[in-house]
Amino acid sequence: MSEVLDKTAGERARQQAASADRVVVKAGTNSLTTENSKLDDEKLNKLVDDVMDLLEAGKEVVLVSSGAVGAGKGRVGYGDAKIEESQALSTVGQSLLMQRYTESFERYDHKIAQILLTQTDLNDPDRFANFTNTIETLLEWGIVPIINENDAVSTKEIRIGDNDMLSSSVAIGIGADALVLLTDVGGVYTANPKHDPDAELIDVVGTNYGDVQAMVDESATEQFGGIQTKVGGSRRVAEHGIVSIIAESTEPNVLKQIAEGSSVGTVFIPTNGDTDE
Repeated sequence: MSEVLDKTAGERARQQAASADRVVVKAGTNSLTTENSKLDDEKLNKLVDDVMDLLEAGKEVVLVSSGAVGAGKGRVGYGDAKIEESQALSTVGQSLLMQRYTESFERYDHKIAQILLTQTDLNDPDRFANFTNTIETLLEWGIVPIINENDAVSTKEIRIGDNDMLSSSVAIGIGADALVLLTDVGGVYTANPKHDPDAELIDVVGTNYGDVQAMVDESATEQFGGIQTKVGGSRRVAEHGIVSIIAESTEPNVLKQIAEGSSVGTVFIPTNGDTDE
């Protein structure tokens, strides 16, 4: 019975995402870079194309983008790096990342802005107020804010998946209607799809959250551990009434599909604080 209820609620959640006026989109490093950590122009342009689909549908979009450290590694020709070195690499990669975003959005004659944040900025009342005022002004001007963690001054964010939690905090803080987490897999699976060919996509997460979390924890690896924070971030916004979808960045017209209510990725039903645990 709960599966039937979740399916029905899942369809409503997808319609909620489709009708969202304000959307936070988070793109991971693998959605922007090549295997050797260089910015991938084709991937970045596709992301911008997808964001423009939302803008042309009349939605406000805030983009949370990873990729600075990875782009820095590719730019400098660096391999494995210590925390301090990753901080320096992020400063190299961030300028390149924003340059490419600027060029890509200019194809549509659209302006962007850069905001570097840490979780501390969101926790401090004065800084948070300044942040939200800036976001509201940029959106009023029709400018896309592009947010990244401020790796140069904080080591806490240089860990796998922490930008997922930052994006959930941003979504809650600015009163977003939907959060879309774009990654290199098609959503949440019953096992690690990169290792298990029998892994099945979980279409809806609702009353089954506890079981889903247990499966994700069991299947997570160092390379695949980011799915844990995506699930955690999605659950967090769901408890604030915000619908969340985890989807594959390479899916054709992925954000347009979401804006049309199509069944893509894994949708998290807003719970408003209700849990099954």
